[in-house]
Amino acid sequence: MDKGNLAAARETKFHDHWAGTVDIDKIVVSEMFESLTSLENRFILGKMGDLRGKRLLDIGCGYGESSVYFALKGAEVSATDLSPKMLEQAAALAKRHRTSVKFIASSAEDLSVPDDHFDFIYSANTLHHVFDRDRFLEVIRRALKPGAFFFFWDPLAYNPAINVYRRMATEVRTKDEAPITYSELRRVARSFPQVRHQEFWILGLALFLKYFILDRIHPNQDRYWKRIFRETPRSLWWWRPLAALDVFLTRLPFIRCLAWNIVIWGPKT
Repeated sequence: MDKGNLAAARETKFHDHWAGTVDIDKIVVSEMFESLTSLENRFILGKMGDLRGKRLLDIGCGYGESSVYFALKGAEVSATDLSPKMLEQAAALAKRHRTSVKFIASSAEDLSVPDDHFDFIYSANTLHHVFDRDRFLEVIRRALKPGAFFFFWDPLAYNPAINVYRRMATEVRTKDEAPITYSELRRVARSFPQVRHQEFWILGLALFLKYFILDRIHPNQDRYWKRIFRETPRSLWWWRPLAALDVFLTRLPFIRCLAWNIVIWGPKT
């Protein structure tokens, strides 16, 4: 078995196990896109516009919050994941919300979908798990209609505080994941010359410090990147000024690289 297949097998095993620990009644959907902390998804929704009647492919859907949200907004959604157990949870979530989603079990690199078919392709926290990224980008390019857009969002590699967190969160991360570097933008630009990017979360990462120092939650006890969506406007009164400053900081060269996440998007030309 080659390195790519070994990595895929480990990813499948990890995410199958994770799926078995999820209580479907506690999975949030609208909060993933509409809460104060859903910075990346609110940005993406602003770029997408009206989703009614649009064909949307959600790659690496996990347990289906984004797939269900897009379907609730009127999109015709196909969703993929390499974990069969995750797809079972996603299908149960779709049923619970009375939405229709087509689910496909496949790795991102080997995905077989119609050519020139989708109005949007969305992929959240998936690219940094993909072993063969050139093949993945070819899948994206082939599946999009001419002029249609892809949207990725993933963690960046550079912030030292987040890298400490990653070294601590050994039980909730996979050994094969590789956070995004700016060299990845050059790779994407070879397939999508009009690629753009926007970074998120620098000072706002103080929320992670709160979880660890004040709330005494070890990174292996709860996935911080999921916990943020359970915050309320009342609980985030202190965080809002930091998030407002980040709007400025994430536009500055040599500082924005310290962001936690990056949104990468562009059209098929």
